[in-house]
Amino acid sequence: MPCYSIDGVIPVVSPEAFVHPTAVLIGDVIIEAGVYVGPFASLRADFGRIHIKQNANVQDNCTVHGFPQSVTLVEEMGHIGHGAILHGCRIGKNVLVGMNSVILDYAEIGENTIIGANSLVKTKDIIPANVLAMGSPAKVARDLSEQEKKWKTRGTQEYIELAQRCLNSMQEVQPLSSELDDRLTYKDFNSSNYQIKCSMGGKYSLSNEHVGTNLIWFPNLPTELI
Repeated sequence: MPCYSIDGVIPVVSPEAFVHPTAVLIGDVIIEAGVYVGPFASLRADFGRIHIKQNANVQDNCTVHGFPQSVTLVEEMGHIGHGAILHGCRIGKNVLVGMNSVILDYAEIGENTIIGANSLVKTKDIIPANVLAMGSPAKVARDLSEQEKKWKTRGTQEYIELAQRCLNSMQEVQPLSSELDDRLTYKDFNSSNYQIKCSMGGKYSLSNEHVGTNLIWFPNLPTELI
């Protein structure tokens, strides 16, 4: 991975974490065990600290930065969806930040909360625990059900397993020129392959709910939301 010191400050990465080779770490970055950092993520701690705690994930194309002397913190089991921006904020335990959301300086997200995709959490805003918040600016829509919190936790467990899968087996290769009969496929991936059940007994369907002009989706697979 591209990893840079600045003013003599060197990033720290647990050997039990996976940081994709295209992700960039600069300065006072702390990556704990079980963390997954996806392709093209940028964690630039040249003013303050960035601390990604155990079993959290920071997915593809995320940007993490902060003001001087600040600490941008993602606590245990934090789940930062594709393309999100974190700037000098605190993400609580087991929080999900949806794709392309922006969390600004000194904002705090309470544990187990879900921030819907494409949301903006303003500077110094406090989002309480155990809620769904969404919009620009983000507002609390409702409390989360226990089933939804379990759904989020199990989605994050997939990324914990992904970090280990990457450490064990991911390698750069040349693509095949054609699809061979004995080529492995997604059906051969080594993952839990779980399905979340809703309280009414079926799978989560592609349902939605409106809050203002924003739409959040709860489909079968966690990656559709995150």
